[in-house]
Amino acid sequence: MIYRLLADLTVAVHFGFLLFVVAGAFLVRRFRWVLVPHLLCVAWGVYVEVMGAICPLTPLENRFAARAGQAGYQGSFIEHYLVPLIYPDRLTRTMQWGLAGVVVVVNAVAYALVLRRRPR
Repeated sequence: MIYRLLADLTVAVHFGFLLFVVAGAFLVRRFRWVLVPHLLCVAWGVYVEVMGAICPLTPLENRFAARAGQAGYQGSFIEHYLVPLIYPDRLTRTMQWGLAGVVVVVNAVAYALVLRRRPR
């Protein structure tokens, strides 16, 4: 039971990290201290997609899931709905490059908006 909970928690953290990478720039207007951690996370996310690297959370999720005896679609809400968002079927290198581009473009637009609305 504990490994199933740890697997679900790790997937939730992974998904939260992905949301932060894509949309964290919008937090910068309110919380300036988020700027450096966010840019580091964006750099990591782009690196993982462009280089085809594996995020360290992935093997951790797999290890916890295996220890919990999980397989197939049986499992929790997190496992059923969030895992396919993080690991889409038939992910190609071209798609990974496209995802990296989306991350860069979304963040460039977000930072442009944040800087444009910056209080003086």
